[in-house]
Amino acid sequence: MRLASILEAGRRDFLDAAGGISARQATCRASLGAWTPLEIIEHVVIAEERYLAWLADGDGDAPLRDVDKELRLFLMIRNRSERRKAPDALWPQGRFTKLPEALEAFNAARDRGIALADESLYAVGIFHPFFGRLNGAETMQLIDGHARRHADQIRELDDVS
Repeated sequence: MRLASILEAGRRDFLDAAGGISARQATCRASLGAWTPLEIIEHVVIAEERYLAWLADGDGDAPLRDVDKELRLFLMIRNRSERRKAPDALWPQGRFTKLPEALEAFNAARDRGIALADESLYAVGIFHPFFGRLNGAETMQLIDGHARRHADQIRELDDVS
């Protein structure tokens, strides 16, 4: 499957999860210390924008294509059975106050990712602080898996409210 198609499917999954919440639910916390859906969306936007900036500044030192690694990265980042603490730089700062503006920012970031997915991402290399050297296609798998991970988190919040 083409990367652009994967990213489009991930967008639909994320928007489906976020579209199932009300304006009131968007600002509610499921538990003490948990992020609100608006904060989750902001976190996803921050992460996607960061990954896209890394790709824009990427170098030619890209690891060779490894389809198995792409799948492992996607599945690992999406798996919600293990909680992970986001780096401080990816924490929400209250950028959004309304669900439509948050989703508009998500769509804008995803549009930029899809536009990049049509380029030769296997020739672009980045360094990820947790995963090490990645090529652009592997980075796109992280972008998509991360958003889907948080789509699942939003759905979990909907289940408890």
